[in-house]
Amino acid sequence: MDLNRVLEDERASVVKNLRLQESCLETMGPALVRAAELMRPCLTGGGTVYFFGNGGSAADAQHWAAELTGRYIRERQGLAGVALTTDTSAITAIANDYGFDKIFARQIEALARPGDVAVGISTSGNSPNVLSGLKEARARGCKTVAVLGRDGGHMAAEADVTLLYPAMETPRIQEFHAVIGHLLCALVDAQ
Repeated sequence: MDLNRVLEDERASVVKNLRLQESCLETMGPALVRAAELMRPCLTGGGTVYFFGNGGSAADAQHWAAELTGRYIRERQGLAGVALTTDTSAITAIANDYGFDKIFARQIEALARPGDVAVGISTSGNSPNVLSGLKEARARGCKTVAVLGRDGGHMAAEADVTLLYPAMETPRIQEFHAVIGHLLCALVDAQ
């Protein structure tokens, strides 16, 4: 295996992805503002934003929740951001008793209140447990945001606001999802 060739192929993929990111930054602004307009009054009114996803998207959920409870850039009061991906006892008990597809929906059922915001993150847009979590959030009177890749899959229709990055490769989608998370945090943080 020629590691220099692997490096060059990855570099070319990243450079191509940067062009797509630039294009999406030009068009995604209104949807980002709409998402922030759901999150800001929820948080300032004492509500909670719940984040969830699988794998790398679970890590994004934890990262973005931490940006709210800690801080993004400016000093401010902590905000109620919760990652539904961190309680292994809840996740394993729910998966054991109800199935893996219910790990987020059951937590939303227990914790979320009308006016809260649920943010489902999925590179494919088709993760059954994330889709189930978004549906449960809507049923509970929450606003929903979907951060998706590819063509948005089944989740695109289940969200009040969809933030879609149309790349096809999971690593490239995850790279831009990190950008989306930071943009959302900046918008929420704005005075």
